[in-house]
Amino acid sequence: MQYTDEQIQKMIELKDSIIDKMTKHQEELDFLERNLEILDVILKGSSFTKASSLPRKEEPKQEIKIETKDEPESIPIKKNKDGEIIANAFVTPEQVSIILSEGIGLTDEIPPLRSFFIERIIGEMKKTDSIDVKDGKIDESAVIDCVINKNGPSIREIIIKNYRQKERLDEIINTATWSLTRMLENSVK
Repeated sequence: MQYTDEQIQKMIELKDSIIDKMTKHQEELDFLERNLEILDVILKGSSFTKASSLPRKEEPKQEIKIETKDEPESIPIKKNKDGEIIANAFVTPEQVSIILSEGIGLTDEIPPLRSFFIERIIGEMKKTDSIDVKDGKIDESAVIDCVINKNGPSIREIIIKNYRQKERLDEIINTATWSLTRMLENSVK
C-alpha cells in the first residue's frame, strides 16, 4: 500500500509522540522506584526490629554532616550495583560540588540529568526559593542555583549553590547518585 507524504509525516509525528510519552512514563517509573527505595530506608530505620537483622537491598545512606571548617567534606558517590565510585561530592555550607571521576564520560544530554535532577529536583527547590523571596524570607542572592562545568562535551562537575538546608543536601546527594547511575546505564544502551 502506498502512503502520501502527508500520511507518512503524520505517522512520523505519531511515532515521535509515542516515544516522548514512553520516555515520560519511564522517567515517572524511575522516580517512583527511587521514592520507594527511600521509603524502604526510612521504614527500616523506624522499625522496632534490629537493623542488622533486616535484609539489605543496598548500602545504608550516609549521614551527611555540614562542616563549618574551611576544608570541604568529601562524600563518595557510588554506583548502587557494584559500589564503584563515579563521583565525589565536596560539601561546604555554601555549595555542593559533584566532581565526576576520571573516565566517566557523561554528557548533560543523557537522561535523566536534565529532566529529573535539574528540572524536577533543583527546579522544585528553585520554585520554593522564589516564593520565599516574594514573601521576604530570603534574599534573591540566596536562591538555589545549579551550574554544569564541562571538559568538551563531557560533564566535569555539577555545582549546586545555596542549598541552605541539610534536608536539601541529603536529597541532592541521593538524587545525584541515582541520576548518575541511571545516566551510566543509559549511556551503554
